[in-house]
Amino acid sequence: MAVENQPTRHPATKLEAQVGLVVQGLGQSRPPRQVDVAPADWRASGAVDYLYQRDAILVRDQDLDRVRALLLDDVVLDSLINGLTLLSFRGVLDDGEERRGIPVPEVLAVLDRLLGTGVATPNHVVSITPGSFCPATEPEETGATDPDPDVCPGQQGGAGVLTAVVDTGLLADAPSQHGWLAGVQGGIEDPFDGGGVIRPYAGHGTFIAGVLRCMAPASEVFVERVFQQGGALLESDLVEGLDRVLDRNPDVISLSAGTRTWSNLPLLSFEAFWEGRLRHYKGVALVAAAGNDGDRGPFWPAAFPWTVSVGALAANWRSRASFSNHGGWVDVYAPGEGLVNAYATGTFVCQEPPHAGERRTFQGMARWSGTSFSTPLVAGLVAARMSRTGENGRQAAEALLAGARARALPGVGAVLLPCGEDGDGSGCGCQPHGCHGHHHAHVPR
Repeated sequence: MAVENQPTRHPATKLEAQVGLVVQGLGQSRPPRQVDVAPADWRASGAVDYLYQRDAILVRDQDLDRVRALLLDDVVLDSLINGLTLLSFRGVLDDGEERRGIPVPEVLAVLDRLLGTGVATPNHVVSITPGSFCPATEPEETGATDPDPDVCPGQQGGAGVLTAVVDTGLLADAPSQHGWLAGVQGGIEDPFDGGGVIRPYAGHGTFIAGVLRCMAPASEVFVERVFQQGGALLESDLVEGLDRVLDRNPDVISLSAGTRTWSNLPLLSFEAFWEGRLRHYKGVALVAAAGNDGDRGPFWPAAFPWTVSVGALAANWRSRASFSNHGGWVDVYAPGEGLVNAYATGTFVCQEPPHAGERRTFQGMARWSGTSFSTPLVAGLVAARMSRTGENGRQAAEALLAGARARALPGVGAVLLPCGEDGDGSGCGCQPHGCHGHHHAHVPR
């Protein structure tokens, strides 16, 4: 039986609902993860920078001795990939004075001042494309039985390409219920809580796999289940999950998760993952969601130069979605508002104001919005191009981005549209204009 994962009262704000789900979910994970929120006065300020593991920090091994010399009662919790260590502690020496029981950001401020900026970082909480920690919307009911955007008619798109979705897992009955998901495999997700209600974030991985498969119908897809509670996990746990994914030798990885960070610094765990693992896997493209905060601040890991960072277009496909992050670090924008794809069957209870407490009934399909869903659309186009051209994942991604930049929308940026909708067939391999009218998400709602 799944763990009950819903707040006992309706939160006052959407932000409070989202943070509550993440904190509660990680507290119920195995093993439990205790996390705090920065800034500490986030309820009063109405803004959250990031969540992080309580009383723990990440340190590169080359800096370990001088960091440990300043920590009080420190313990090595884990030795991670490529010379990275997770430490717990009870306090810090600040110019010879012991300071105990202070939160991680204050400890890091001392370490930054005494040892240099960024010598240590929090073990951040990473969640599935936050708009302050969750998708841009909760799933919405739809009477549709077909996906939108629809399955590309170029049925061989993605043939011979292995794509990995790193997310919440796969609903067991989805491949048999939805033809475009036939053959998709992955870690099975039970979507229901102890009361038989669909859990928040459940079905996220299946929906994403569906969007990807619609763009690359012949691709082999595996959904790696790493987000098991509250749609979130620690960055150290996420890179371990990505490390497992690399053992499958995928061509394309779709990751709809991320976070803002301490001092806007890059995620230390992902720097180590790139240096120690991913860069040695020649040709693997990591496609990552740009996040749903609606501003220009960097969102990690999408902000790394070695990812393909994906923002979301609005439902008209001609403007940026209001929730999408943006800025020079975002590589490309793709449809991400009002997409329709596979979901669980059952009742979902909304957690977020103004819909908190509202009950929605689903019959295996949902309408959903977020950069979570523009991301697998691009990942699928990469896979489809690979099968058409023989390029590897990184080559196909760069070729698609070059074309997208050449046809950038003013005020938006580089854009990729489904299945030849850009007019040249560069995505799925259809003939130019061969798919026009096949999709309908671009019709203004």
